[in-house]
Amino acid sequence: MLSGGAAGFDPGRAVAFDVSALDARRRVVLGTGLALLLVTALVSWLVTTGWSPLRGLDVDIDQAAYDWVAGHRRLVRGLELLALVSEPTVVRVGLLVVAVSATVRGRGRVGAWVAVSVLLVTAIAPLAKLVFDRPRPFWAEPITSVGGQSFPSGHAAGAGLLVATAVLLTHMSVASRTRRRMLDLAWVLVGVLIGVNRVLLGVHYASDVVAGWALGALVPLLLAVVIVPWRPAVTGPAPTSTGERPSRLAVVLNPTKIDDVSAFRRLITEAAARHGWQPPTIYQTTADDPGVAMSEAALAAGSDMVIAAGGDGTVRVVCAELARTGVPVGIVPLGTGNLLARNLNLPLRAVEAMDVALSGQDRAIDAVEVSGDGLPETCFTVMAGLGFDAAVMAGASEALKAQLGWRAYVVSALRNFRYPASRVEVSVDGEQFVRHRARTVVVGNVGLLQAGIPLLPDARFDDGRLDVVVVAPRQVWGWVSVVVRVLRRARGTDAQLVRLTGSTVVVRTAQPQARQLDGDPIGAGRELHCRVLAGTLLVRVAR
Repeated sequence: MLSGGAAGFDPGRAVAFDVSALDARRRVVLGTGLALLLVTALVSWLVTTGWSPLRGLDVDIDQAAYDWVAGHRRLVRGLELLALVSEPTVVRVGLLVVAVSATVRGRGRVGAWVAVSVLLVTAIAPLAKLVFDRPRPFWAEPITSVGGQSFPSGHAAGAGLLVATAVLLTHMSVASRTRRRMLDLAWVLVGVLIGVNRVLLGVHYASDVVAGWALGALVPLLLAVVIVPWRPAVTGPAPTSTGERPSRLAVVLNPTKIDDVSAFRRLITEAAARHGWQPPTIYQTTADDPGVAMSEAALAAGSDMVIAAGGDGTVRVVCAELARTGVPVGIVPLGTGNLLARNLNLPLRAVEAMDVALSGQDRAIDAVEVSGDGLPETCFTVMAGLGFDAAVMAGASEALKAQLGWRAYVVSALRNFRYPASRVEVSVDGEQFVRHRARTVVVGNVGLLQAGIPLLPDARFDDGRLDVVVVAPRQVWGWVSVVVRVLRRARGTDAQLVRLTGSTVVVRTAQPQARQLDGDPIGAGRELHCRVLAGTLLVRVAR
């Protein structure tokens, strides 16, 4: 049974979930696991108390199944064969093989998740049998003979474990929605067949099977929430499109954002072939160079398009190098925020983003030239910040973002909640500097920031303007007013929330403050000089 399912997923390619989709999926997985925990507890309580309606239903179902099967030798042999190949030991060994395979291929956390799930179900199911000590159904002429206790069904627990694990692995490794649904249905049917088989053989009550299914499935589901590395998937095929395309393709890849560079290389090469491009040249960023030399090399090689595959930092650097060159940038978002991709409504699943980059159309957007003390001239596309917001970005470590996703910024915000206000001066379009005592100043090119917060509701990436917000709550309670106004997209200005707009912006402070560009800390400083470069960056978007 397991060997037949192995073709449905390849744990070596199960890189992980896309971060944005993954947050939604993690909530679904957690909710399903908790619901199954409730089902397990409820059925266990009803069995323990001997609730007569459940007892009567169990007896009626068992009697009907017995009457239908008894005397049919070929059917009994088939049911016994199914029971043999779906033995809990067979299922567990098969899943442990999957765990080892995933670990050997570099999917350590996926392998650990599968292995721990198997071990926990192996320990819990037999222990539950001893605790409840429910006798098996009694028949004067049993269809087959099985010893031990009845509740919960060990076969059903193994089936629940198999189905939940296989479904999640399928969603990690298969990009095609249709194929995922077909495989999901196949796994569920396998689990149902294993459980129903126990009732047809007359060795379990229906409630034994239901509790076994729920118990076996809830363990891997709940463990997946905390063990599985929720990073962007780079697996599976994507739809094919046709048409003539430029042939020379370069990819600037941040290898720390994916689990398997070889898998990524294979997928981007397959996608390029589908859309008429030559095999791409892939340049990997390093700890010392986030993409500058790589982008320059791609341009020197005559690339017709450069794909930035990484987080907001990688995307920013590639865009900064390609602004004013006329060479379009494709975006494959692999980070936590993926702010430019979100504001451009680009897909957040890697394979789908590849297809848009390779088959989409160019759109001219604004880049923003920025410099400052200790900051060489560069560009950003999303935002520059000074003060509290930069401290929040700096406080969200890569490890925390890998574990919590965008919620890492919430944790960091709480940690930096008492970030002190400082004297800030802001000048727009060369006008006189205006003084503020602010917690943070953000200069934005787009409207939505981390977690979809509409901090700059009027900002547009192609309007040739910069939007500025000066956040200056005087006391702790002032933050409540600011947050409410931001979430309501209120456009008014007062002493606590000042909004400005222009084509050039200069921000300076008396004391060095934390600074960030597109979510990446750039070190403390006293100044930021920003100038919009209207329509100078070409980005690939969906047709």
